[in-house]
Amino acid sequence: MKIDFITLLGLIAGILTTLAYLPQAIKTWQSKSADDISWSMLIILSVGIVLWLVYGVSIRNIPLIVANVVTFFLTSIILVLKIRYKNVV
Repeated sequence: MKIDFITLLGLIAGILTTLAYLPQAIKTWQSKSADDISWSMLIILSVGIVLWLVYGVSIRNIPLIVANVVTFFLTSIILVLKIRYKNVV
């Protein structure tokens, strides 16, 4: 399978923007606190990611699909941790 430059560019962009959520997920898990993360940001971001995923699937764009599946997974982890650690002092 040969990957053209534009697809490679999309994959690299998707990897970098997706990996940006990993440090936040790790920090939230280690500190057992997500107080500094806005509920509205998480909800708006999650909806946006799902819409990008639907768009990526509809145009059959692998970089969009892969990046948004992984990003949604990481954002979901942060969301779950925010709920889980809500009352932890």
